[in-house]
Amino acid sequence: MNRSLLLSVAVIAFLFLSIVTIVRDMGMLIPNIEQLNWKQHIDAVPFIVLAKAKKIYLRFVKGYPPLTTEQKEMYFKESEWIIYKDIYGKTYANESEEDYRREVFYANRLKVIRHNEQFDGGAKSYSMKLNKYSDLTREEFVQLMNGFKIASKSGDYRPSSVFKPLLFTGDLPLNVDWRSEGMVTPVKDQGHCGSCWAFSATGALEGQNKRKTGKLVSLSEQNLIDCSRKYGNMGCSGGLMDNAFEYVKENHGIDTEESYPYEAADKKCRFKNSTIGATDKGFVDVEPGNETYLMHAVATIGPLSVAIDASHESFQFYSSGMLLMVSIFNTVEVMWTNLGVYFEPNCSSEFLDHGVLVVGYGSLKGKDYWIVKNSWGTSWGNDGYIFMARNKNNNCGIASFASYPII
Repeated sequence: MNRSLLLSVAVIAFLFLSIVTIVRDMGMLIPNIEQLNWKQHIDAVPFIVLAKAKKIYLRFVKGYPPLTTEQKEMYFKESEWIIYKDIYGKTYANESEEDYRREVFYANRLKVIRHNEQFDGGAKSYSMKLNKYSDLTREEFVQLMNGFKIASKSGDYRPSSVFKPLLFTGDLPLNVDWRSEGMVTPVKDQGHCGSCWAFSATGALEGQNKRKTGKLVSLSEQNLIDCSRKYGNMGCSGGLMDNAFEYVKENHGIDTEESYPYEAADKKCRFKNSTIGATDKGFVDVEPGNETYLMHAVATIGPLSVAIDASHESFQFYSSGMLLMVSIFNTVEVMWTNLGVYFEPNCSSEFLDHGVLVVGYGSLKGKDYWIVKNSWGTSWGNDGYIFMARNKNNNCGIASFASYPII
C-alpha cells in the first residue's frame, strides 16, 4: 500500500470518527439520534460536519496549533445547532431571529449538560435532553404550550359526583399500567396550540369508552377546541377538562379523530352527529390533593385527567432514567436501573397550567411514581410519557384537579 493511499485511508477514518464522536455526544442531548435516517440528512448536516472535521484534520497534519478548549466547545456547539435545526426542520424569519434562537439553544444546552452531570453523580433522579422546544425560553414555552386555565371555568358545571374509594388501599395492585390493557391511544402532539386540556379530556374519554364498549377509538381534540367555547373553553388559548366533559354531555357526543382531524388552530365548529365516537353523562371529581384517592381512582376506574404545574425548565427538557441491557438465557432483556422519576422541589400544587393524563402508577427501588401521558409528541420525555413523583406531598399538583367522565 503506497503512501498516498495510506494517507487517504487515514483521512477517511479520521473524518468518520469525528462524525461518530459528534453523533455520540449529540445522543446524550437530542432524542432518538440512533433512529435517525441519516440518508435524509446527508446533503445538509454531514457535508458541513465533514468540512469542519477536515479543517481540524488539516490543523493536525500540517502542524497548526491545537484547538483550545474554547474552540473545541464552539465547534461542538455549532455542529449540534446545525444538526438540531435539520432534525426538527427549524427555519427562522431572518438572520436576527436565528441569532437569537441560537443563543437560546446554547443556553438551554448548557443547562441540560449541567443537569445531566448531576444526574450521573446521583444528585438528580432523572435526566434531561434537548428537544424540539430547545430554541424557546422557559417563558415562551409556558405561554405557548401550557393551556390549562382555571379562570376559564365560567359556567357552574358541577361534577355528577365526587369519587369515593370502594376498596382498602392494601387491596389495590402495587402497579397499574392501563396502556397494557389497550385503554390508551398513541401519544399525540398538540403542536403550537395551548390545547393540552383537550388532549387530557379525550384521553380520559377514550379510556372510559374502551372500558364500556371494548373498542379503543381516538377522539377529536379539534372538535373540543372549535365547539366548546360557550362552556368556558378558549380553544388554543386554554381551557378545562371538566368544561370539555360538560360540552360532550350537552352535545350528546364528540366526533372521532378520523372524521374531525387535529389542526392545532382555532377553527369553525364542524361537529357531525354521524361521526360521533363517544359521549358521556357527566364527570366525577377526585378529592383535591388526595393522592391516595387518586391512586384508588386510577386503579379501579382507568386513565384520569389531571392538571399539573409544568412551568419549570426541568419539565420542558425532561427525558427519563437509565436502562440496563442484560442477557438472560440467550435473550436480551431491558431493565430500568433508574426510572427517571420527576420531582421538582419548586413545583406548586395550586398554580396549575398544564393538562395531562395519568394512565398508571408503580414503584421502583423505593420510588413511587405516576405514569403520565403528555401531548407533546413522542420525541419529548420518555416516548411522550413522564414518570412523576407519587406520595411526595402532591408534587406539582398531580392530585389537585383530577377527574374522569361517566360513559
